[in-house]
Amino acid sequence: MAWEALRCCELCAHRCRVNRWEGERGPCHAGVGARVFHMQTEMADEAVLRPVFAVTFSGCDLRCDFCITGRASWDPRVGTEMTAPDGSAKELESIAGAARRALASGARSVMILGGEPTVHLPSALELAARLPDDATLVWKTNAHGTAEARELLQGVFDVWVADFKFGNDACAERLARVRRYTEIVRENLLWAHRQARLIVRHLLMPGHLECCWRPVAAWLSAELPAVEVSLREGYWPAWFAGRHAALNQPLPRGEYLRARDLGRALGLNLIP
Repeated sequence: MAWEALRCCELCAHRCRVNRWEGERGPCHAGVGARVFHMQTEMADEAVLRPVFAVTFSGCDLRCDFCITGRASWDPRVGTEMTAPDGSAKELESIAGAARRALASGARSVMILGGEPTVHLPSALELAARLPDDATLVWKTNAHGTAEARELLQGVFDVWVADFKFGNDACAERLARVRRYTEIVRENLLWAHRQARLIVRHLLMPGHLECCWRPVAAWLSAELPAVEVSLREGYWPAWFAGRHAALNQPLPRGEYLRARDLGRALGLNLIP
């Protein structure tokens, strides 16, 4: 079903309806096959998940100017070809084997991320199907997917780590070139919370405490009061961040402390 969905692609909320099997390309520029640009065991994720064996897909449907991985996240042609343009396996089994070895060596979970893995949903599901049934599988997403994508993901992943990047549609359109952002993300978060363990990530950006973190925190407090919230302070002015004066600097420590205090005051379940 996921492979067939690429004939009229509506996996992400752009709903571009291109036929990727015929070489048409939407905003993510992805074709049928998928590539992986990064794969290793990491310790930088949430404490409840690490060590994490991360498999990072190339290509994304968002265009965040501050993207820390830059071209690799934007360009689906970067990296090792996991599944070929005809949908054949290529390096799929070797990548799954590396994940199985990492689990046997002490990795606590396997995280599938990007870029954005939703745009490569068929390949991501093929990989998940090759991993042990008792493995903790983590879906790391920008939460910009559709009901069609959610239907295919139902019951597959044990944990969703979902970004809630922007607290308003104006910042989302200006910094990531997406529309109706808050409506779409909220819908995905409410669904994910009913299906799996949900961790909501928010990357604090300099100058965006009031316009982004405050409304995100308020909504989570009202609608998902018990959900685990990962407040990330590791912002760095990467990729095209210099286009925006406020973003062309690291996050001031004082802004993180104020953001943390706000989250606590709203009763959020902040996790390390």
